[in-house]
Amino acid sequence: MRLETKLPKVGTTIFTVMSQLALEHKAVNLGQGFPDFAVPQRLVDALSRAMAEGRNQYAPMHGIPALRQAIAAKTARCYGREVDPDAEVTVTSGASEAIFDAVLAVVRPGEEVVVLDPCYDCYEPAIELAGGVAVHVPLDPQDFTVDWQRVREAITPRTRMLMINSPHNPSGAMLTEGDMRELASVLRDTSIVLLSDEVYEHIVFDGARHESVLRHPELAGRAFVVSSFGKTYHCTGWKVGYAVAPPALTAEFRKVHQYNTFCTFAPAQFAFAEMLELEPSHYEELGAFYETKRDRFREQLQATKLRPLPVPGGYFQLVDYSAVSDLPDAEFCRWLTIEKGVAAIPLSPFYARPPDGQRLARLCFAKEAATLNAAIERLEAL
Repeated sequence: MRLETKLPKVGTTIFTVMSQLALEHKAVNLGQGFPDFAVPQRLVDALSRAMAEGRNQYAPMHGIPALRQAIAAKTARCYGREVDPDAEVTVTSGASEAIFDAVLAVVRPGEEVVVLDPCYDCYEPAIELAGGVAVHVPLDPQDFTVDWQRVREAITPRTRMLMINSPHNPSGAMLTEGDMRELASVLRDTSIVLLSDEVYEHIVFDGARHESVLRHPELAGRAFVVSSFGKTYHCTGWKVGYAVAPPALTAEFRKVHQYNTFCTFAPAQFAFAEMLELEPSHYEELGAFYETKRDRFREQLQATKLRPLPVPGGYFQLVDYSAVSDLPDAEFCRWLTIEKGVAAIPLSPFYARPPDGQRLARLCFAKEAATLNAAIERLEAL
């Protein structure tokens, strides 16, 4: 049977490709963004206890009450915004599901969604499956800041949604309070929905404050704010995330969610509820934990020919490899993995049109010291 694909530009994700290549060539995998250290013991114990107590059947569609209440309490504690756990919080099977649900809930065929390049690779497929059109606005190629005038120029009567991501993957750049004011100005007097991907919300450095959309009432009133327990608690394989949105948006969001996954892994929901309530210090201290790793990794990179770019947030380090090679980034990362034994992620898959001559690769420093040391030893030989 001949089948016309609905996603003609989509193949296997670059993260899967590079991780498989790393496995085949026994490379140190600094490509795919997962920690290789332990999940907090309290969380593991709580998960085991929930399973042993028989909490293994369907959870409520929008999440167990204890977890939604804990998320609401955390939202108030971190961002000063009171949200209704029953009408504004939905637990999802990872942040990626939440992004798909949000797009499919509000974007209609022919409508446009503005995305800021480089952007995470699941954004555009979600838009295309909704019948929408992704409109790509490039960030500054040096520091990945937003040119808000270019965003204004991208807005048309067909614009339905604008997607932002802070701390930003892949660059680690962060939106500022000034950016939030500009964003509010762009969206004011429109019916455009905002989707804010904030999965690295607690991994911020140098005393900076994460400018969550939830801090800003004018923006929060039109936004889906998406977060991830996997990034915060070192358990990306558990695939539990959530979305906070006003009641009207949440109602539409849940219409999609209930026929997508219906509900999310129940024992983990009980475990996260306990973790949020009894050990808030984990997310409060997460930035300092990763800042130590960032600083050590950047110090080690000084002994290589790779030039590290600034990392305001998140757990990725961009490096300029132009002193090593003139290869395009995808070819360079493949060569680095096969020939030098370190897997990295190229930036070009994050773009509709990569900048000419850009020579950047993404390395993940959410790793044990031994993993990073092994990678550095190989990178010093470049």
